[in-house]
Amino acid sequence: MSQPTRRDFVAAATVATARAYAQVQGAGERIRIGVIGCGAQGTAHMRTLVRMRDTDNIDIPNVCDIYTKRAEAAAQLTGGKAVKDYRRLLDNKDIDTILIASPEHWHHQMTMDAISAGKHIYCEKPMTHSIEESRRVADRIANAPKIKMQVGVQGMSDDSYETANRYIKEGALGTVVLAQIDYSRNYLGDFWENRVDDDARPGDNLDWNAFLGPARKRPFDPDRFFSWRRYWDYSGGIASDLFVHRVTRMIKSLGLTFPECVVATGGKFAFRDSKAEIPDTLNMLLNYPQGLTVQLISSMANDTPVEHVIRGHKATLRFTPTGFEIAPQGPYAREVQPVTHRKTGAEELDLHHRNLLNAIRGNEPLRCDASLGYYGVVATVMGNLSYRQRKYMRWDAARQRAVAG
Repeated sequence: MSQPTRRDFVAAATVATARAYAQVQGAGERIRIGVIGCGAQGTAHMRTLVRMRDTDNIDIPNVCDIYTKRAEAAAQLTGGKAVKDYRRLLDNKDIDTILIASPEHWHHQMTMDAISAGKHIYCEKPMTHSIEESRRVADRIANAPKIKMQVGVQGMSDDSYETANRYIKEGALGTVVLAQIDYSRNYLGDFWENRVDDDARPGDNLDWNAFLGPARKRPFDPDRFFSWRRYWDYSGGIASDLFVHRVTRMIKSLGLTFPECVVATGGKFAFRDSKAEIPDTLNMLLNYPQGLTVQLISSMANDTPVEHVIRGHKATLRFTPTGFEIAPQGPYAREVQPVTHRKTGAEELDLHHRNLLNAIRGNEPLRCDASLGYYGVVATVMGNLSYRQRKYMRWDAARQRAVAG
């Protein structure tokens, strides 16, 4: 598969717009999903979708992967026909929705091409690999109202965060000054290193050039293919793979959009001999124009948890496995009533997919739409820019870009 260009889809965009292919299906209509990317996360999605096949009236006609072994395994799992070129899925008029579970650096192109083809979209997080790419996707979706796009931050299918937002807007915490949240792990050996499959043969059953796509061209490197999250060309590491889950929760809870400024620190502290380019420890501070700081904490060498809390002048909101609790600060014990919220929903793939299906069929509000996906990308990319440039990053609202200073 050669690298696709926008030119390939100009005609398709005109036709798709004219026929309004991405129309709202009735509640009883079967929705057909094409899967792009059949690695570990893509397989988790496919297993979920196969379980939902009868209960949610869906089917998977096509699966796509540039590694033949994965594509064939996906075809066996789903019963769908395997293809190597994702554009063939977009050409299939019987497919209503595209699941994008490719490496991050492909999210933008695949999403834009899916929009041009008139397909609904479930795109794994982060929505794109860069701020500019996310801005273009958000703008394009805003101008394609018949197309539904869900970003794969599945924690948004837990109602705790929208409920927390209602309490915060009502003043239950007083003035919010700080939110803190973490996502840490503890790896043995090397971190984020996946086993190299010796069956992979570039030029035979694996299309290395298709994997690289918009990234810098280089000779085949099995670690880059099987452990792509460790390299800046294809991933934002901790920030885009882990922090995006956490910061999106805080953005939703606090009603935030773009940060005012961001600073990040960290390094490859524990795995100094690793081939990975990304840090194993990363911490970010994001100041928002409302007048509060969001703190993100992570290490791949120590998984001791940090409480997920939002600190207000009058009370503290603490997220728990069952929802959240609001407890007053001492001086405000008589003024603030304690709250215990029992969540509905959860951080589950089936709920997040079902939300998209309901949005397609009945216009149910999306749990993580393109706007929310954009805010998460801006926050995490600004953190990575600060870490990599060793500079304080500021948001230029007029130009919608991050600048040093």
